[in-house]
Amino acid sequence: MTIYNLGSINIDHSYHVPNLPRPGETVAATALITGLGGKGANQSIAIARAGGKVAHIGAVGADGAWTVAALRAAGVDTGAVRVADVPTGHAMITVDAAAENAIVLFPGANRQIEEPQIAAALQQAGPGDWLLLQNETNAGVAAARAARDKGLRVAYCAAPFDATAVAEILPFTDLLSVNEGEAAQLHSALPGAALQNCDLLVTYGSRGAAYIGPDQSVKTDAFKVDPVDTTGAGDTFLGYALAGIDSGLTIEAALRRASAAAALQVTRPGAAEAIPEAGEVTAFLARDG
Repeated sequence: MTIYNLGSINIDHSYHVPNLPRPGETVAATALITGLGGKGANQSIAIARAGGKVAHIGAVGADGAWTVAALRAAGVDTGAVRVADVPTGHAMITVDAAAENAIVLFPGANRQIEEPQIAAALQQAGPGDWLLLQNETNAGVAAARAARDKGLRVAYCAAPFDATAVAEILPFTDLLSVNEGEAAQLHSALPGAALQNCDLLVTYGSRGAAYIGPDQSVKTDAFKVDPVDTTGAGDTFLGYALAGIDSGLTIEAALRRASAAAALQVTRPGAAEAIPEAGEVTAFLARDG
């Protein structure tokens, strides 16, 4: 089936630094990588490279034509990406020697999504398809409601975490994806009853991930690798996991494949450009799985 992704498209500027800057500190970067990023774009590319069918709904500025071309080259349907009259979103990313990062995000065109654009993108969608959302664009609630009305399943990546946004989208959500820190914020901000109607996918970084549903709870370990850059690892995991679930893999198989993809991704610099192809993941699992 098709995964429709209402997601951000960013131009990432990644600076490798000896340590993350402290307040008032200037740090000299040892390398600069400029490339495609944004949670939405990363997840769309991960879905496509996992073998899934994905259509991206988003917006860029006049400076972002190359980002749309990169999505298309990765196998993503970009017919629902519009050009807005503001700059493309971008992120300033610092990555330290331990592969940890700190990010400053400018939303730009990602906050210029129009509801008629969403309606047109979902015109051919129906039961069996997915809508994927994050908190880096506007119009998430309208899109989730429209998707549910058409019988789609809704996957929601609650990042960057915003309790108000989560409370609004959660009633339409079938699968909620959070990392460990976001899970703690989620349980602090919302009553447990609010989470009873959706499955939960939680990533724990180097300690793996878990899928928690009413009928099953599945855990997967992280593969041990030497990380270079962890930017986009969670997006890679979610994209591969959702593509696997959509293709009919068991939850256990989908999570293990997603864990392998994320392990490969963090051994390379950058975000979207570091996401592995399906064949690489299969070879990695055959060797190390």
